[in-house]
Amino acid sequence: MNDRIVVLEVSGLEALHLAGIVGQFRDLVVNADRDDDPAVARLTPDAYPDDEDASREFRRLTGADMLDRRADDAQTVLHTLGMESGELDPTGDPETTITVALGEGEARAWMRTLSAVRLVLATRLGIQDDDDHRPGDARFGIYDWIGYRLDGLVTALDRTLEEPPGH
Repeated sequence: MNDRIVVLEVSGLEALHLAGIVGQFRDLVVNADRDDDPAVARLTPDAYPDDEDASREFRRLTGADMLDRRADDAQTVLHTLGMESGELDPTGDPETTITVALGEGEARAWMRTLSAVRLVLATRLGIQDDDDHRPGDARFGIYDWIGYRLDGLVTALDRTLEEPPGH
Protein backbone atom coordinates (compact mmCIF):
# COMPACT_ATOMS: atom_id res chain seq x y z
CA MET A 1 0.00 0.00 0.00
CA ASN A 2 3.00 2.31 0.19
CA ASP A 3 2.72 3.08 -3.54
CA ARG A 4 -0.85 4.31 -3.24
CA ILE A 5 -1.22 8.05 -2.95
CA VAL A 6 -3.93 10.59 -2.44
CA VAL A 7 -3.54 13.84 -4.32
CA LEU A 8 -4.95 17.03 -2.83
CA GLU A 9 -5.20 20.31 -4.66
CA VAL A 10 -5.41 23.51 -2.64
CA SER A 11 -4.93 27.13 -3.53
CA GLY A 12 -1.82 28.86 -2.26
CA LEU A 13 -3.97 30.93 0.07
CA GLU A 14 -5.69 27.81 1.47
CA ALA A 15 -2.31 26.15 1.98
CA LEU A 16 -1.02 29.16 3.88
CA HIS A 17 -4.11 29.31 6.09
CA LEU A 18 -4.00 25.57 6.70
CA ALA A 19 -0.30 25.72 7.55
CA GLY A 20 -0.99 28.54 10.01
CA ILE A 21 -3.82 26.65 11.70
CA VAL A 22 -1.87 23.38 11.87
CA GLY A 23 1.20 25.22 13.16
CA GLN A 24 -0.88 26.77 15.94
CA PHE A 25 -2.35 23.36 16.72
CA ARG A 26 1.13 21.80 16.90
CA ASP A 27 2.26 24.57 19.26
CA LEU A 28 -0.84 24.02 21.40
CA VAL A 29 -0.20 20.30 21.88
CA VAL A 30 3.55 20.75 22.38
CA ASN A 31 2.99 23.35 25.09
CA ALA A 32 -0.19 21.76 26.43
CA ASP A 33 -1.44 22.15 29.94
CA ARG A 34 -4.04 19.40 30.03
CA ASP A 35 -5.32 20.44 33.42
CA ASP A 36 -6.22 23.99 32.42
CA ASP A 37 -7.27 23.70 28.78
CA PRO A 38 -10.57 21.95 28.01
CA ALA A 39 -9.66 21.72 24.31
CA VAL A 40 -6.46 19.82 25.07
CA ALA A 41 -8.33 17.67 27.57
CA ARG A 42 -10.67 16.61 24.74
CA LEU A 43 -7.62 15.40 22.83
CA THR A 44 -6.82 13.02 25.70
CA PRO A 45 -10.25 11.55 26.44
CA ASP A 46 -11.29 9.55 29.47
CA ALA A 47 -10.53 5.88 29.02
CA TYR A 48 -12.78 5.02 31.96
CA PRO A 49 -15.70 7.46 32.04
CA ASP A 50 -17.21 5.77 35.08
CA ASP A 51 -13.98 5.80 37.10
CA GLU A 52 -12.41 9.24 37.55
CA ASP A 53 -9.32 7.91 39.35
CA ALA A 54 -8.60 5.30 36.66
CA SER A 55 -9.12 7.89 33.92
CA ARG A 56 -6.77 10.33 35.60
CA GLU A 57 -4.12 7.62 35.95
CA PHE A 58 -4.58 6.57 32.31
CA ARG A 59 -4.15 10.19 31.14
CA ARG A 60 -1.09 10.58 33.37
CA LEU A 61 0.50 7.49 31.83
CA THR A 62 -0.51 8.02 28.19
CA GLY A 63 -1.44 11.68 27.75
CA ALA A 64 2.03 12.96 26.87
CA ASP A 65 2.49 10.20 24.28
CA MET A 66 -0.89 10.94 22.75
CA LEU A 67 -0.06 14.64 22.45
CA ASP A 68 3.41 13.84 21.07
CA ARG A 69 1.79 11.72 18.34
CA ARG A 70 -0.58 14.58 17.53
CA ALA A 71 2.39 16.97 17.27
CA ASP A 72 4.18 14.49 14.98
CA ASP A 73 1.08 14.21 12.79
CA ALA A 74 0.82 18.01 12.59
CA GLN A 75 4.49 18.17 11.62
CA THR A 76 3.78 15.68 8.81
CA VAL A 77 1.03 17.97 7.51
CA LEU A 78 3.36 20.96 7.58
CA HIS A 79 6.12 18.98 5.88
CA THR A 80 3.87 17.69 3.08
CA LEU A 81 2.52 21.21 2.54
CA GLY A 82 6.10 22.30 1.88
CA MET A 83 6.45 24.45 4.98
CA GLU A 84 9.77 22.98 6.13
CA SER A 85 11.54 23.17 2.78
CA GLY A 86 10.29 26.63 1.88
CA GLU A 87 8.31 25.25 -1.07
CA LEU A 88 5.22 27.12 0.12
CA ASP A 89 5.92 30.74 -0.77
CA PRO A 90 3.72 33.18 1.16
CA THR A 91 4.62 35.95 -1.28
CA GLY A 92 3.61 33.91 -4.32
CA ASP A 93 0.30 34.01 -6.17
CA PRO A 94 -2.46 33.01 -3.71
CA GLU A 95 -4.52 31.67 -6.63
CA THR A 96 -1.82 29.19 -7.62
CA THR A 97 -2.95 25.61 -7.16
CA ILE A 98 -0.67 23.54 -4.97
CA THR A 99 -0.70 19.79 -5.47
CA VAL A 100 0.07 17.68 -2.41
CA ALA A 101 0.67 13.95 -2.96
CA LEU A 102 0.27 11.87 0.17
CA GLY A 103 1.17 8.29 0.90
CA GLU A 104 -1.26 6.31 3.01
CA GLY A 105 0.55 7.07 6.28
CA GLU A 106 0.73 10.76 5.47
CA ALA A 107 -2.95 10.83 4.52
CA ARG A 108 -3.83 9.21 7.84
CA ALA A 109 -1.69 11.80 9.68
CA TRP A 110 -3.62 14.51 7.83
CA MET A 111 -6.96 12.93 8.82
CA ARG A 112 -5.95 12.66 12.47
CA THR A 113 -4.67 16.24 12.48
CA LEU A 114 -7.71 17.76 10.77
CA SER A 115 -10.00 15.81 13.10
CA ALA A 116 -8.08 16.99 16.15
CA VAL A 117 -8.06 20.60 14.92
CA ARG A 118 -11.85 20.40 14.50
CA LEU A 119 -12.17 19.00 18.00
CA VAL A 120 -10.16 21.90 19.43
CA LEU A 121 -12.22 24.40 17.41
CA ALA A 122 -15.47 22.74 18.54
CA THR A 123 -14.38 23.10 22.15
CA ARG A 124 -13.42 26.73 21.67
CA LEU A 125 -16.74 27.43 19.90
CA GLY A 126 -18.82 25.53 22.46
CA ILE A 127 -19.98 22.86 20.02
CA GLN A 128 -21.08 19.75 21.88
CA ASP A 129 -23.57 18.47 19.32
CA ASP A 130 -25.11 19.48 15.95
CA ASP A 131 -27.56 21.86 17.63
CA ASP A 132 -24.65 24.01 18.85
CA HIS A 133 -23.31 24.58 15.33
CA ARG A 134 -24.45 27.80 13.66
CA PRO A 135 -23.38 27.69 9.99
CA GLY A 136 -24.43 31.32 9.42
CA ASP A 137 -22.07 32.54 12.15
CA ALA A 138 -18.74 33.60 10.61
CA ARG A 139 -16.84 32.22 13.62
CA PHE A 140 -17.74 28.73 12.43
CA GLY A 141 -16.19 29.23 8.97
CA ILE A 142 -12.82 27.69 9.76
CA TYR A 143 -14.50 24.80 11.56
CA ASP A 144 -16.64 24.15 8.46
CA TRP A 145 -13.72 24.56 6.06
CA ILE A 146 -11.57 22.08 7.99
CA GLY A 147 -14.54 19.69 7.97
CA TYR A 148 -14.89 20.11 4.20
CA ARG A 149 -11.21 19.34 3.67
CA LEU A 150 -11.38 16.37 6.05
CA ASP A 151 -14.42 14.94 4.28
CA GLY A 152 -12.71 15.24 0.90
CA LEU A 153 -9.59 13.52 2.22
CA VAL A 154 -11.59 10.67 3.78
CA THR A 155 -13.51 10.17 0.52
CA ALA A 156 -10.31 10.18 -1.57
CA LEU A 157 -8.54 7.78 0.78
CA ASP A 158 -11.53 5.43 0.85
CA ARG A 159 -11.58 5.34 -2.95
CA THR A 160 -7.84 4.72 -3.12
CA LEU A 161 -7.95 1.90 -0.59
CA GLU A 162 -10.93 0.25 -2.34
CA GLU A 163 -9.20 0.14 -5.73
CA PRO A 164 -7.65 -3.19 -6.61
CA PRO A 165 -3.84 -3.06 -6.89
CA GLY A 166 -2.60 -2.03 -10.33
CA HIS A 167 -5.56 0.22 -11.16
